[in-house]
Amino acid sequence: MRLWRLLASLGVCALLVLVMVLPAAAQERDQDDAVYLALGDSVAFGFNPLLDPNNAANFVGYPEAFGMQLDLRATNASCPGEASGGFISLTGTDNGCRPYHTAFPLHVSYKTSQLDFAVAFLRSHPRTRLITLDIGANDLLVLENQCANSITCIQNGLPGLLLTLSANLATIYSRLQQAAPYHHQVVALTYYAVNYNDPVGVPVISKLNDTVVSTTLAAGGRVADGFDAFKVIAEAKGGGDSCAAGLLIALPTGGCDIHPSVTGRDALAQAIAKILPRDLTR
Repeated sequence: MRLWRLLASLGVCALLVLVMVLPAAAQERDQDDAVYLALGDSVAFGFNPLLDPNNAANFVGYPEAFGMQLDLRATNASCPGEASGGFISLTGTDNGCRPYHTAFPLHVSYKTSQLDFAVAFLRSHPRTRLITLDIGANDLLVLENQCANSITCIQNGLPGLLLTLSANLATIYSRLQQAAPYHHQVVALTYYAVNYNDPVGVPVISKLNDTVVSTTLAAGGRVADGFDAFKVIAEAKGGGDSCAAGLLIALPTGGCDIHPSVTGRDALAQAIAKILPRDLTR
């Protein structure tokens, strides 16, 4: 059994991290004040395996839903298959972003790493109101391939993966902070689970979330709970199964893809909105 199927049962779908860039003093909102930069992998991208990838406009992720809620113009630079190493460097570890980027359009066009694009964007839009980031699921998928789906191998490799992810997140946070001239706040949105009844998978998600939380707190941020956002709905409507609860994309052949449905996407957007300061929308 390929581990991506295991990860589907584990619910390792995306690491969602939110970085807010707020002015140091109150300012009247202008065009730049309404700018929102979204970064990450297929969850931010809004990937759906049932849609034509030749048109990026077919894909609508939580950044667009969230931007509409807060009247923020989303610039979505995310890339399906992006891993944390590839996010930082074009020579870093990748799980399909680079070939996807070569074959199909993204929401925005760039030839650099996603982090380099983000830094350049922030420097040219210094009053950007909000940055969101989801990254990390593809790091686990790379480990799957290296382990040829051996659960023991994956469990043995997980500690090293988490150390690397923590270091990469620290690098990402540092460079985003350096590029933004204003005081900012980092808010990490934790992973959701596809099956909250899985006694093996949920602990893996928890370890991953623990790494995200500790790295985010070390950067001076807070945490929004994507794990519980799905869990409440999954348990109420699907007996703990996110697919049965309608939170994941339903496949015509039965079952679900691991990516959020419209309902799941909106649940993630709501989880982020809960922990935002009210002055973000002013």
